[in-house]
Amino acid sequence: MIIVTGSVRTQPDTEAELIALCREHCARSRAEDGCIAHNVHSDCDDPALLVFVEYWRDMEALKAHFALKESREFVKTARRLSAGGAPMRIFEAEEVKAEA
Repeated sequence: MIIVTGSVRTQPDTEAELIALCREHCARSRAEDGCIAHNVHSDCDDPALLVFVEYWRDMEALKAHFALKESREFVKTARRLSAGGAPMRIFEAEEVKAEA
């Protein structure tokens, strides 16, 4: 499994538009083949920080997601509407089942 994290910072004058854009992007992404979860959250300590957490079946599914025109357009628009963000981080993970 591939885990992706990232964030964008809202600005007062574009906050509602950026949040709507992020929610739309997440909903569209969840419909893609290989997407296990794709969500955006508001940071409890810093509500202007929107944090993305994504789970993908494998790197091929993530690469297909990045290759989509809609994904590239989302990044361009989010950059324009935001006050910056943190670098995206990609992790390769393996689920470990806890013993009961």
